[in-house]
Amino acid sequence: MTHMGPNTRPPRSRYAFCRGYEIHVTEWGDPAHETIVMWHGLARTGRDFDTLARALSDTYHIIAPDTLGRGLSAWSKKPDEEYCLGFYAAIATDLLDHFDLHRVRWVGTSMGGALGIRLAGGTLRDRISHLVINDIAPQLAAPAIERILTYAGNPPQFDTLTELEQFLRTVYRPYGWLSDSEWRSMAETSARRTDGGRVTVHYDPKMVRQFVSHPTDYDQWPLYDAITAHTLLLRGKESDLILPDWAQEMGRRGPQAAVVEIDGVGHAPALNVPDQITLIRDFLAS
Repeated sequence: MTHMGPNTRPPRSRYAFCRGYEIHVTEWGDPAHETIVMWHGLARTGRDFDTLARALSDTYHIIAPDTLGRGLSAWSKKPDEEYCLGFYAAIATDLLDHFDLHRVRWVGTSMGGALGIRLAGGTLRDRISHLVINDIAPQLAAPAIERILTYAGNPPQFDTLTELEQFLRTVYRPYGWLSDSEWRSMAETSARRTDGGRVTVHYDPKMVRQFVSHPTDYDQWPLYDAITAHTLLLRGKESDLILPDWAQEMGRRGPQAAVVEIDGVGHAPALNVPDQITLIRDFLAS
């Protein structure tokens, strides 16, 4: 766990109305500094970036939103229409405007990386200077989608938070090493109570309808080719979501991403250990 230094502010919870919904944001660092947007994966929350954000908040202002339908953000009233990258992109644009951010760096894990591709190659092309894509390509591997739908589409319920933590430790083992306190924090920031008082994960299960209602949402090679931001691609060496050939292709075309493979990790690197944090810090400062 990375501890806060003397120049590090504690995180703040902020709320903004975007496209008619209340969106929760965890904010780190001094707003006078340059900003990093950190956007999480499909079934996660912005709190996944606590360790990375804490480490970088000495020199950056950081916002880590909870996507619509996740964490402390509102759930969609029109799940088939709004749980998709296009609507998330509109929310992201509203968020940047809310915080008066004209130029940002973007760190996106999995779905957050796909959203970064959508924005950096499209509507926010002139506002994203650096793009970190964490373990996703401009297309998806079908077996990985099936795996995600299996655990995300029908989330289990538990009697205790301890059981939820054990479930998360199993499902997210491919993230790589996390400390016991990080696993506990993941459980506490991933939990909600059902009407019956049991514990389940903190998202709207209908968000997986994205893959049914928007089956080509993640087919984004033309948008990737349009990116002009400095781009870094991180790939877990054992990832089943981004195939090695796709990673190499991302290094050859479009923004010609610098490609780094992370040993001993699947989908997706947790960005919480010193080597990964230093890699991102150095890239964002380049």
